[in-house]
Amino acid sequence: MNELDLDTAPLRLGVSSCLLGQEVRFDGGHKRDRFVTDLLGGFVEWVPVCPEVEVGMGTPRPALRLVSDGNHVRMIEIKSERDHTLSMQRYSEKRAGALRKLDLCGYILKKDSPSCGMTRVKVYGEGMPSRAGRGIYASALMDAYPNLPVEDEGRLNDAKLRENFIERVFAYQRLCGLFRSRWTRGQVVAFHSAHKLQLMAHSTVAYRELGRLVADLKQIPRAAFREQYESGFMAALSHVATRGRNANVLQHAAGHLKTKLDSASRTELAELIHDYRKGLVPLVVPVTLMGHFVRIHEIDYLQGQVFLEPHPKELMLRNHV
Repeated sequence: MNELDLDTAPLRLGVSSCLLGQEVRFDGGHKRDRFVTDLLGGFVEWVPVCPEVEVGMGTPRPALRLVSDGNHVRMIEIKSERDHTLSMQRYSEKRAGALRKLDLCGYILKKDSPSCGMTRVKVYGEGMPSRAGRGIYASALMDAYPNLPVEDEGRLNDAKLRENFIERVFAYQRLCGLFRSRWTRGQVVAFHSAHKLQLMAHSTVAYRELGRLVADLKQIPRAAFREQYESGFMAALSHVATRGRNANVLQHAAGHLKTKLDSASRTELAELIHDYRKGLVPLVVPVTLMGHFVRIHEIDYLQGQVFLEPHPKELMLRNHV
């Protein structure tokens, strides 16, 4: 077993049941999402949850919304004004806690839902509703797992946010694999080194801070180190990589190939990186050529860099960013 061999559990994601096509909506319908079911579904094991059904509201059921009384936000039936806040809060805390044993690597929530909405859920009160709310279940989930990659299916229509979310999901799986067993300092160093270029593409500041943390590992209690590294690592990846930072990382990687490539190959790679920086080609183009050169010239350092393949190429995420 080498230093970076990780004990990785199945890639298991939580998901709002309606996004899988389950007919659990208030009107008895569903909101099947093709990316979730048809593309991503081939790589993950789903854990479907519908808070409103599981709390006992049934299907179909009266429509709900979030209402502010000035001090609190409550979950109220629109027509009858029946208050479901307390029962949903109790359920949500219990359900979120029960998910811990499943080792989730991410979660996709239903946008705009008073239970599952991750952000910008309508909150009613006096005057016009505000887009300042978060679903009750979503709040409990995100409070319980602050490092867990979470998105809603609406935001995943944005190619950059989609690629960033899936990148974080696979990174979180690797990170959890690192810390699942009795990890060593060597394994931590190998993990951090393998993610160097990936971290640099998201935040050079965070990469340096995490590097200092790893260097001080022997002086930090194990539990405290894990907490700090895990939160810092996932926070760094939550910054969406820009074309400029990706191009800088590609140029940095190209430096390791400088003595291995002939003049024509160096020029071709440099031009593709430049074209990507200018928005003329997607990220997959220079990365594919880089990967080709890395393989045929057996550049060990770059072969171990997660940046070159952070998620399955079959998802085609880098074809669109």
